[in-house]
Amino acid sequence: MALVTPETKLCNVILDEPTVIPVINRFGIVLGVGDKTVATICQEKGIDLQFFLTILNAYIFENYFPEKEFRSFGAQEIIGYLQKTNNSYLHSLLPNIERHFNALIGHSNTNNNLPLLLNLFKEVKSELLARIEDDNNRWFAEILSHEQSRGGNTITIDSRDLELRNDSIEDKLSDLKNMFVIHLQGDYDRNLCLAVLLVVISLEKDIRQNNRIRNRILRPVAAALKKATANR
Repeated sequence: MALVTPETKLCNVILDEPTVIPVINRFGIVLGVGDKTVATICQEKGIDLQFFLTILNAYIFENYFPEKEFRSFGAQEIIGYLQKTNNSYLHSLLPNIERHFNALIGHSNTNNNLPLLLNLFKEVKSELLARIEDDNNRWFAEILSHEQSRGGNTITIDSRDLELRNDSIEDKLSDLKNMFVIHLQGDYDRNLCLAVLLVVISLEKDIRQNNRIRNRILRPVAAALKKATANR
C-alpha cells in the first residue's frame, strides 16, 4: 500500500488496512465514506488535512514517522488526539476485549488455561487505566500549562529526549498474544478465541503506534516547553 495522500480515496485505505477504523473514528469519521478523497472528507469535517495524513500514515507504516511535521503541530492538537485515543481504549477496545474474553471462558470447557490469560489481560487493563488517569490528571495539563506560559520563547528539541522507551503495556500485550498462539491449552470455543485474539492484536498495534507519538513527539516537546518556560 502506498502512502496516503490528499487525493487518496479513504475507502481504499480502509479496505486495505481495516485496523485504521478506530483511528478515523477519533476524527469523527465513520464508515460509509463513499468514494471521496481524504482531502474532501477532511474539508467536509473541518479536520486539519496535514495532521490527519500524518497520523494515518504513521499508524499504517511502521517506518513512517515525520518528526518535523509532528513538531509543526501544537501540543494541544497532539494531546487532543491522544485524549480521543485514551477514550477509545476506555469505552471501546478494553470493554470489547473483556466482553469477548468472558464469553470465550463461558462457552469453553474448564480444562484450559484461559483464566491465566484473562489475568494477564487484567494486568494490562489496570496498567493502562493508571496511565490514562495520569494523562488526564497530571501530564497533559502540565504540558498545556507550559505551552501557554512560554510566551514567545522558541523550543529546542534535545536529541536525548527522542530515545524510545520500553513500554510494559506493549510488552504484556505481546506476551498475551504469544500465549494465545503458543501456549493455549485444552478445549475452547474456536470462533470466540479468534475474536479475542484479533482484538488483542488490534489493541497491541494501536498502543505501539501511539507510544511512538507519545514518546518521540509529545515527550520531547513537553521537555522543550518546560525548559522554555523556565528560561523566561
